[in-house]
Amino acid sequence: MVAFLVLASPARAQSLLRDAETERFLHDISRPIFEAAGLDPRAISFYLVGDPSINAFVAGGQNIFINTGLILQADNVNELIGVIAHETGHIAGGHLIRHDDAAAKAGNISILSLLVGVAAMAAGGGDAGMAAMMAGQSLAQGNYLAYSRSVEAVTDQAGAEFLEKSGISGEGLISFFRKLQEMEFRYGYTQDAYIRTHPLTGDRIEKLQERVSASPHYAKPPKAEDQTRFLRIKAKLAGYINEPPRTFQLYPETDTSMPARLARAYAWHKLAHREEAEAEVDALLAQKPDDPYFLEMKGQILLESGKVEEAIVPLRRSVQIQPNEPLIATSLGHALVAMENPDLAREAVTILRRVVTQDPENPFAWFQLGMAYTQLGDEARAALASAERLSLQYNANPAEVAYHAHRAVSGLPKNTPEWLRAQDILLIAQEAARNGRGKGRRRG
Repeated sequence: MVAFLVLASPARAQSLLRDAETERFLHDISRPIFEAAGLDPRAISFYLVGDPSINAFVAGGQNIFINTGLILQADNVNELIGVIAHETGHIAGGHLIRHDDAAAKAGNISILSLLVGVAAMAAGGGDAGMAAMMAGQSLAQGNYLAYSRSVEAVTDQAGAEFLEKSGISGEGLISFFRKLQEMEFRYGYTQDAYIRTHPLTGDRIEKLQERVSASPHYAKPPKAEDQTRFLRIKAKLAGYINEPPRTFQLYPETDTSMPARLARAYAWHKLAHREEAEAEVDALLAQKPDDPYFLEMKGQILLESGKVEEAIVPLRRSVQIQPNEPLIATSLGHALVAMENPDLAREAVTILRRVVTQDPENPFAWFQLGMAYTQLGDEARAALASAERLSLQYNANPAEVAYHAHRAVSGLPKNTPEWLRAQDILLIAQEAARNGRGKGRRRG
């Protein structure tokens, strides 16, 4: 689909979506928050999760996962920034490590109660043994939930602090929590404070309101540029996620704004109406002819409609304007490979090698690089690209990874960086095969 790259996420039922403009936007609006928290913005990654629920979370280190539902339900950029500030509080507070400790302690209590219960039952005290086990489970759960609630309360305040230091209003964070509260009431979520992982949303709003309303930045509106960019990515996402009739309902053809045209371009493309989709993008390019993301969208529409040669022109221009966007360069590499021309395949190799250096966890880029090498008859490097791609997959078949890595080792010049890399992948895959487990290296 246009611009968005879909990656499977076996750990969850959803998919991970990738889009150059969205990822750049998330990093740009978050930089002041990360700096206020004393974090290196370059060390934090964003992942967009294809999930309609209003949620965000931190996992696998300094990785922030944001559900598509959160962006689609947000009314302004400050609501999104407020959520990011909260999640930043989890990273700055080292809560993932502490969460593991708390879970381990809860597990220890459960195991101990289980052992005591089994011993009592073995001694003939069946009722007493069962009571001991149930009491232990209840204590473990209670301790863990109490810890989780305290962490969330602290993180709320940390997020408010980072917003204030960044000169950003905390009103967006409050309005986001009000959305959560409305959802809880609508779906009848429990309001029992003692069996929740998070504090009651009403309590969170009350405590945060007191903090953020005292900030000198509370009445400050969102930055106009940030709000404009937010509306663009929200529209793109709506067009990509929603069925076309819903998109046309939200963004009728009488609406000629940039966000509306972006959303409709996706809708028309989903309906395989290339001319209508292209017309929407051309109208956008008439206003901003050097916008790299509009050029990327036109190139993708043409590419996915079978107009491969025509797609190369806007994609090349997009890469020239924005050379540090590996996802756009991946699309250009894809178009060049699809032409099945040796000269263009050589150009694709140059582009895609740079992509995998910038974005080594891009399996589609590795796939296209392997295809380019195959077209050039370089089977050893094609095998290395296949090994790299497969090693990114969760639960990859280690035997398959080892097969491609072995082909690469056999064909590459010895002791070169590529040969050494193939050796590393081969050794890891062989070890995984011996241990009877899959091999995946994705973060998060």
